[in-house]
Amino acid sequence: SGHQPTKKVALKFEHKNSKGCNHGPPYEWQVYDILGGIHGVPRVHYKGRQGDYFIMVMDMLGLSLWDACSNNSHTMSVEMVACIAIEAISILEKVHSKGYVHGDVKPENFLLGPPGTPEEKKLFLVDLGLATKWKDRSTGHHVEYDQRPDIFRGTVRYASVHAHLGRIGSRRDDLESLAYTLVFLLRGRLPWQGYQGENKGFLVCKKKMCTSPESLCSFCPQPFKEFVEYVVNLKFDEEPNYAKCISLFDSIVGPNPDIRPINTDGAQKLIHQVGQKRGRISLEGETDEQPKKKVRMGMPATQWISVYNARRPMKQRYHYNVADSRLVQHIDKGNEDGLFISCISSCANLWALIMDAGTGFSSQVYELSPHFLHKEWIMDQWDRNYYITALAGANNGSSLVVMSKGTLYTQQSYKVSDTFPFKWINKK
Repeated sequence: SGHQPTKKVALKFEHKNSKGCNHGPPYEWQVYDILGGIHGVPRVHYKGRQGDYFIMVMDMLGLSLWDACSNNSHTMSVEMVACIAIEAISILEKVHSKGYVHGDVKPENFLLGPPGTPEEKKLFLVDLGLATKWKDRSTGHHVEYDQRPDIFRGTVRYASVHAHLGRIGSRRDDLESLAYTLVFLLRGRLPWQGYQGENKGFLVCKKKMCTSPESLCSFCPQPFKEFVEYVVNLKFDEEPNYAKCISLFDSIVGPNPDIRPINTDGAQKLIHQVGQKRGRISLEGETDEQPKKKVRMGMPATQWISVYNARRPMKQRYHYNVADSRLVQHIDKGNEDGLFISCISSCANLWALIMDAGTGFSSQVYELSPHFLHKEWIMDQWDRNYYITALAGANNGSSLVVMSKGTLYTQQSYKVSDTFPFKWINKK
């Protein structure tokens, strides 16, 4: 039989002690078992171990979008980026349809096919080491919402705000990272580049939250702003309207798919499956009204969140939407009935307080202060063996601090800071 033409492949080595290998083959292998070879994800030809290394043999690809952008004086043409947008959305739709989110969408992880081959205009998404499941494969249910502010996964520059805040990854995060990737490819930089030091992640997150889609896309064509606006307002478990997102870029890429700088077959198929006329896909139905303006996160809370704990039966009373002037009467009445404040919070300059009979406190004092926090008053109470047992701050900068006697505490300190003080806590 004749010789098969030789084909170049790529090898990925991972040392057995690396982070991705938890006493066994790399986590990424499991993900490639499910995603390898689907639209836009390279095929894996072999996986095995040699000495101290795990080795994966996969399709050889070309330059990353990062390299292509750097070779091109750090920006790309509008048509090129719009084609990348269209095809990247269709690749993410395929990845998501298999129950995974990529978790690290950025220019370095999008590669073109090998130059000089029929695939040189195809786009591929690589590096599945941070991919996580957004739904349970057996039940089909969406993963539960959770938030761990001390855990960050991804790349600071392109991560979604939700990822910065430690929220569990879902489909919206890949699309938000894609939006930042597209703006970067078009403009050559993002407004939050250049922060340094241990607070870099926090500062980048803060800047992302206060950068509106208008200002982020001030020099980009309208579809890019609309895409950013759509993805940053997706809810945790909401299914993105991929076809709608693709259709946003129609006006830029021109009608003939054959002459586009990037092969957009995947996007064509997706639009075809949806079976709707391209460009007519509307979000939440067609309406003649002016679209309501959606504002990005970072908004003050507008609702109370109640957490219930199982305890022995006891008398409990709660008050909410309490104005400053009415605090005294509620607290005095509670104290008369043998109740002490166990918890307070604030929303829109109004207070919520919970008073309990089962706190174990013997006496209690509180202060409503225009400062956050009134240090001298707190230190005076410490001298009298009172300890802080509840506190909250209002939007207007004031604070309500409750200090009690009869606690189990023997020493206490507090810190007011602009960022979550992980180091201070660990030191304590």
